[in-house]
Amino acid sequence: MVVPSSQEQPDTQATQRAAAEAETVVFRISPLIRMTLLCLYMALTVPLPFLPQVAEPQISPQLLWAGIGLGGVVLYGALSDRVILNNHGIQVTYPAWVPSFVRKGWSLPWSEVKALKPRSTGQGGIVYYFLSQSGQAYLLPMRVTGFAQLVRLVQAKTGIDTSDVRPLSQPWMYVILLGFTLLLLLVDSWTIWTALTHTS
Repeated sequence: MVVPSSQEQPDTQATQRAAAEAETVVFRISPLIRMTLLCLYMALTVPLPFLPQVAEPQISPQLLWAGIGLGGVVLYGALSDRVILNNHGIQVTYPAWVPSFVRKGWSLPWSEVKALKPRSTGQGGIVYYFLSQSGQAYLLPMRVTGFAQLVRLVQAKTGIDTSDVRPLSQPWMYVILLGFTLLLLLVDSWTIWTALTHTS
């Protein structure tokens, strides 16, 4: 009997690890949503440090810039989540530099998923929560690119019917919001130009 050499014997652990990685799917937040929300934040905050220059200063512009910068970092971190699906379960993670008090990730094994329950929002929309065997609720991420594929995989892994699950907001809604945000940025540019002209 011929015994295969160590070089010919397959590395079982490496093979299993490669198979697990091949079955892992990662979803990230939609670039359209991220860009729209970041632009809206800029449109609402960037003119603020220039306003004290045309009015009686109440807050230092330097302090305002520091606050705007910190808020921008927090918002960017909150929009940096990843949804990871594999054979074991679903996981929502954030970069290591995002503190847990800003956004906290979670993971849920497929065996612990009991149901997918809809809940109405204050704006009339519907969000969905995973209900675990212990009764805890985990929000289904709904602003990722490839949401349709995400819910198909959830159905395949859990057996729960997801045919009625729809995104909270359609892309065209964010396109409209982005358009108005760009108009607001134009108004901001005029406001900043006026403030600088009055102080020169």
